[in-house]
Amino acid sequence: MKKFTTIFIPVFLWAILGIAQNNTDQFNIHLQTGDLLFCSSTSGELSKAIDQATQTANQTHFDHVGIVEVEKDTVWVMHAAPKKGVCREFIRQFLATEKGQIIPTVYRLKTNYQKAIPEAIQKAMKFIGQSYNYTYKLHQKGLYCSEFIYEIFNADSIFTLNPMTFKNHETGETLPGWINHYQKLGIPVPEGEPGCNPNGLASSQKLQFIGEVKQNAMNK
Repeated sequence: MKKFTTIFIPVFLWAILGIAQNNTDQFNIHLQTGDLLFCSSTSGELSKAIDQATQTANQTHFDHVGIVEVEKDTVWVMHAAPKKGVCREFIRQFLATEKGQIIPTVYRLKTNYQKAIPEAIQKAMKFIGQSYNYTYKLHQKGLYCSEFIYEIFNADSIFTLNPMTFKNHETGETLPGWINHYQKLGIPVPEGEPGCNPNGLASSQKLQFIGEVKQNAMNK
């Protein structure tokens, strides 16, 4: 019994501390359930291809998006990611990369549309465990990040679909990253098919820009 207690207490304390590091007061923005976290593109070939092909007039540079759920002051993020599929994880896990933490940008549904959030969260929970959709084609197995967000808000028509493009806007040629991606999958590039992307979602007039999420200096 004594050995069990010695082992249990440190593990218990570690768990409590881990949860505390994901509390809403750890960050400069008071995050709310339904907030969308948009992440800037990374150095990967596919990540760059997503950003290059999906630029909007707003000149955002996003290649990933997740939705916040706050439960008893603990911040969770639900999102669809390569290798992970659709998952729910602490915000610190969502922000962590091999090179440190990313700094996402928060967008929030405007007041008139926030009634859509509770149903969207319920639907998101039902998607957890699904695989990632590497084809980026709708109605295929799994979900990709912006497809996940589109689907959970679909009942309230918060976001719209648009013809997808995988081309360089200046040259009109399909970007090499996408050519390589679809060659590996053994399917044609789905140019012009309906879809969505993080840059497109962020440009929605139903969202308001809140700011960048950063860890409070006293909590570092």
